[in-house]
Amino acid sequence: MFEHYSEPLIPRKEYFRRLVKNALIASCTIAIAFMIGILGYHYFEGLAWIDAALNAAMILGGMGPVNGLHSTAGKLFATGYALFSGLIFITSVGIIAAPIVHRFLHQFHLEADEES
Repeated sequence: MFEHYSEPLIPRKEYFRRLVKNALIASCTIAIAFMIGILGYHYFEGLAWIDAALNAAMILGGMGPVNGLHSTAGKLFATGYALFSGLIFITSVGIIAAPIVHRFLHQFHLEADEES
């Protein structure tokens, strides 16, 4: 996916294209996780679609649930979804940061090679 350290840096235009592509991948990952949350809250807890969306958004955003949970299945889903949401956050940050960190390290490596 990324160029080898022995290769030159890619042009800025390609780099920005890579940034946009990774941002879209992260956005799609978050959207899929959001849909899982909406469906889960609607199915397991019986919440209306808008309430299910609100709860899923709040959990995915790290704020916590809005509506109280009454069923055992809903509580188990909310537990799993909260853990899953944390992983989605970490994954999304990694997907977005990867090209930035890679370019920085690649540029640093190229500069180090020029000095030696």
